[in-house]
Amino acid sequence: MGQRVQYERFGGPEVLEVVDVPPLTAPAGGVVVDVRAAGVNPIDGKIRSALRPSGPITGPRGLGSDAAGVVSEVGDGVADWAVGDEVVVRGAHGAYASQLTASTAQLVRKPGAVTWEQAAAIGVPVSTAYQALRSLGVGKGMTLLIHGGSGSVGRAAIQFATRDGATVVATASAGNHDALLALGAIPVEYGPGLVDRLRAAAPQGYDRILDAVGTDEALEASFELVDDRSRIGTIVMGARAAEWGIQAWAGGSPVPLTPQEQAWREEAYGAALDLIARGEFVVEIARTFPLGKAADAQRLVESGHPGGKVILLP
Repeated sequence: MGQRVQYERFGGPEVLEVVDVPPLTAPAGGVVVDVRAAGVNPIDGKIRSALRPSGPITGPRGLGSDAAGVVSEVGDGVADWAVGDEVVVRGAHGAYASQLTASTAQLVRKPGAVTWEQAAAIGVPVSTAYQALRSLGVGKGMTLLIHGGSGSVGRAAIQFATRDGATVVATASAGNHDALLALGAIPVEYGPGLVDRLRAAAPQGYDRILDAVGTDEALEASFELVDDRSRIGTIVMGARAAEWGIQAWAGGSPVPLTPQEQAWREEAYGAALDLIARGEFVVEIARTFPLGKAADAQRLVESGHPGGKVILLP
């Protein structure tokens, strides 16, 4: 028997339960993956709590979209994948589990030099950062401000942007400044006087701004720092983006990703895995939990200060 985490009503982390499930069978054109690690993302808790609408619950629901593991069975019509292949699953359904099924289109090969925890950590945050930077048109010679630089999306965005030749200023609490400096960003502390500190950090001004925190302080500072609000993008305040005239990707935005933006998110997996394997991209793992402690893992993520990516180990 395998195990999976599920819930049958909306609520706090306490609604999660771990249940025994029979082994899965590979569908035609797909595979079964034995999960070695699953990423815990803020969106998981928002869906579980109904903070992010997901429709009525009509039966037990799994959760989690980031997973890495080993192919244990292949279905009819699968030619390019074999039992024993180590993979990352894009857009997994029910990643909080010992097994999951996936189409071959969802699979990305995991390099041997990348750990299971690293592989499961890249999905949502790294693909979001990669796509957001390209949607904003961040490039060489630009100055980028990232609000929420110490989160998983912020850390990934810092690394991608600096590799592309941009100067990056990132807001974070003082305790995270050394980590952001190590990634190549100029850290600036939140709080009163933020705009003055941001101007001092980049006297040349800001070409683009990425909001990964969604506070009033961050948005008000952004509006003071750039005249053209189309150069501001958010991943957390999408529901009000049109009202403010800024760009948004997910985060409650009613506007779906374009085909190009979706393609960028898919492209991010291979790009990040290759860089991690070469030791040129850092994925900070805050803590790992066994599958049975999924509720505790979500509580840590919802605290807002996990210090990196939280991972479940089935």
